[in-house]
Amino acid sequence: MEYVSFEEFKKMDIRVGKIMEIEPIPETDKLLRCQIDFGEVNESGEKKLRQIISGIRESYPEYEKLIGKFALYIVNLEPRTIKGFESNGMLMAVDGLDGKPVFLIPDGEVNPGARIH
Repeated sequence: MEYVSFEEFKKMDIRVGKIMEIEPIPETDKLLRCQIDFGEVNESGEKKLRQIISGIRESYPEYEKLIGKFALYIVNLEPRTIKGFESNGMLMAVDGLDGKPVFLIPDGEVNPGARIH
C-alpha cells in the first residue's frame, strides 16, 4: 500500500451527488453518461448539472432505476474525455459480494453537494 499525506488527502473534493439523468454512451457496453446534481447553480440561478461518465452499465442493465439515487463522487479531478464525452468527476463505489459495484450512500438525509469531511 502506498501512503498519501493528510495534506494530499485534503486536496480531494468528495461530495454527495444526486443522479438526475442517465443514458448509455453509444457503441459501448460499459459506459453511462450521467447528469449529477451537486447543488450548483449557474449565473441565472438555474440548477447546474455536472456530466460524469461511469463504467457501470454492465452491472446496472436497468440503469434508469438509478435516477434519483445519491452517491459519492470525487469532483475535483481534471476533466477527461471518454468516447467523445467530457467527464467532470468520478463515481465512488466498492465491489459488492457479487463483484458488482455498490454505491457509497449517506446514512441520512443530505442535500446534493454535501461535502465529505
